[in-house]
Amino acid sequence: MKYLYYPGCSLEGTSAEYDISTRLLLEALDVQLEEIEDWTCCGATAAESYSTLLSYVLCARTLSLAEKNKDLRQILVPCSACYLNLKKTEDIVKKDKNLLKKINRALAEENLVFKGDVIVRHLLDVLSKDVDIEKIQEISQNKMSGLIIAPYYGCQCLRPFAVFDDPEDPHSMDPLIQATGATVFEWDMGGQCCGASNTSTKPAAGMALVGKILDGAKGADAILTVCPMCQMNLESYQKKISHKQGVDLEIPVLFLPQFLGLAMGKTQRQVGLELNLSNTRAFAAKAI
Repeated sequence: MKYLYYPGCSLEGTSAEYDISTRLLLEALDVQLEEIEDWTCCGATAAESYSTLLSYVLCARTLSLAEKNKDLRQILVPCSACYLNLKKTEDIVKKDKNLLKKINRALAEENLVFKGDVIVRHLLDVLSKDVDIEKIQEISQNKMSGLIIAPYYGCQCLRPFAVFDDPEDPHSMDPLIQATGATVFEWDMGGQCCGASNTSTKPAAGMALVGKILDGAKGADAILTVCPMCQMNLESYQKKISHKQGVDLEIPVLFLPQFLGLAMGKTQRQVGLELNLSNTRAFAAKAI
């Protein structure tokens, strides 16, 4: 299997461990990645607040570069925000040909043309639908047996595009976790919002949402995420929320490919575990 690869900005900065572990895991699963040459920022949330057209053009630029590859049509995207923005652009040009014309007028400045014939897929979509889970099971040899893992999906990989999972009751991580021998933590917070940027703009509201998720994960050995924003919120505010609520809510938070990589025999350094903000020592002691 081979996919075009869009890492996005976060995976080259604050969430480098997500990129490191994703590449490592997929290589171990015989999945090849070809990074889109000269890709640019998807616009995050800032571009649309400035200009809706700009937000589409930024994504369409990268998608048009991907279309130059005649052999590969599927783009694998680990970051949920990047996935949502790119997927939204892929989807809307199929419905709004007038918008596509406006996008292409802007792209003409670089002699680029966006046709809209590539498919944007989230990393979790690929792992849950395309990858041979039996291979993970075979390599991991129940290494994570005894661990209880809480899968956390967040919003953007599930909504509004219910492509590979149920947004209200997501379970696509369950077979991947179980393939390592670990037990899936039973909870109803997996698809709840972490507050996104509200932790900075409206901290009381944002941290209340984060605190609810952390509290809901009591009894689990770790939380797994597939979103850099969710990861940052769940990791960064543990001490502050614990102090405010007078209860210990600290828990290791890992990216899914970090967890799977460790289960398949990769070292803590290989999966970038030292880059995580949460305290992962207790988890690592149990898992390794």
